[in-house]
Amino acid sequence: MRRLSEFYVENVAQLDRLLRVNENFDIIKKTLTVGQDELTLYYVDGFIKDAVMQKMMVYFISLKGTGSSAREFINSHVPYVESDLQEDLDAMLLMVLSGAALIIGSSFGAQAVIVDARTYPARSTEEPQNDRVMNGARDGFVETLIFNTALIRRRIRDSSLTMSYINVGSSSKTDVVLCYMEGRADPKLVESLRERLTNVRTESLTMGAESLKECLIRSRWYNPFPKIRVTERPDSAAAHLYEGNVLILCDNSPQVMILPTTIFDFMQETNDFYFPPLTGSYIRAVRHIVFFLTLFLMPTWFLLVQNPAWVPDWLSFIIPDEYGKIPIIAQILLVEFMVDGLRMASMNTPDILSNSLSVVGGLILGDFAVSIGWLIPEVILYMAFVSIANFTQASYELGYAFKFMRILLVVLTALFNIWGFAGGVLLIGVLIATNKSVGGGRGYLYPLIPFNGKAMYSLIFRRKKPDVK
Repeated sequence: MRRLSEFYVENVAQLDRLLRVNENFDIIKKTLTVGQDELTLYYVDGFIKDAVMQKMMVYFISLKGTGSSAREFINSHVPYVESDLQEDLDAMLLMVLSGAALIIGSSFGAQAVIVDARTYPARSTEEPQNDRVMNGARDGFVETLIFNTALIRRRIRDSSLTMSYINVGSSSKTDVVLCYMEGRADPKLVESLRERLTNVRTESLTMGAESLKECLIRSRWYNPFPKIRVTERPDSAAAHLYEGNVLILCDNSPQVMILPTTIFDFMQETNDFYFPPLTGSYIRAVRHIVFFLTLFLMPTWFLLVQNPAWVPDWLSFIIPDEYGKIPIIAQILLVEFMVDGLRMASMNTPDILSNSLSVVGGLILGDFAVSIGWLIPEVILYMAFVSIANFTQASYELGYAFKFMRILLVVLTALFNIWGFAGGVLLIGVLIATNKSVGGGRGYLYPLIPFNGKAMYSLIFRRKKPDVK
């Protein structure tokens, strides 16, 4: 542990050099004369509450002296709720760069006073764009960590709620919080995640929660199914804490990770719980069926097109009269890539034009492709349904995992017909069954494997909230 010197002048020179005060315009150094003593304050402009620091400085100047030690000064003359003594030089530097104010004095010796009067630029806690509800709360997580923890505390006023702080990144030193409810969360899972977070070796978490997820997921990169579920809704996060899950919050990111994760968790939405049980169960059933069709609709249709003799007369309309100028498999893959191209184009289009350009562009491209014989209407119809149905659940990762599996299934069907289709279905089942959530805990197919009837019923049907006896 590095420490300050016992001499005030040496400490000022050392902190000036380490914080590079002369090179950084936003790192402020303020020297005050207090009676016969002297104070020097260091803080980052934009991270500090200006009104609070101004009032404290006015008060300091009015004093006759700072006292004989830092302990006496903080006990008698620091009128702020979040203040502490610090002897570790590295911890002092981290607190200043995190937004707190550092005070050293001519009578403090090797100690310093930390005043945590920081405030971060933050947007309002508005409802997240990708997880809207028709009824219920309209707030959402933001990029400021302390706001996010407060949104959870507001919903869970229980002393068993634990917010464990961990610092990650040798250069970025990003604040990460491991959140769980003592007595509800699995202690082994909590310790496993704490150990993983503590042992993360990276320079920075430049992309926030996504960078942290990549640090936690080191194996099975070839398996596209997501291993961590995220949410931007405080009400959803609080509900998962009550169920015994563990949350990981990362500063600079509005996404909160939920662990452990199963594939069935992705099929639950907040809307299900803001409606009565009957309505919520119906919405959930529709979501399961529609999203299941996004995986198997196109491959099954392609298999039947390859084997028209299998199609009964009452379904004969699904077999196209014309197959176009290019093979069906090429048409399917072309439309898959076109959909992603239009999606990326709409993301980079200004908001005022994005909706109109994406719709008009899709209609024009589809109409011309059919006119010149590249595509047949059936391919466009089924792919349009699949593209829209992908949004029945909010996870982009799961949506792309199903997309990759759908392409794999179509290609295997084109190569090996029915055996390729069967082998693809088996391979998808193996990938799902062998996928593992970060930190261990429940299996990825829980509560199907191992089977838990009560939990499985709760996933399929929206149950009424039980009475607490």
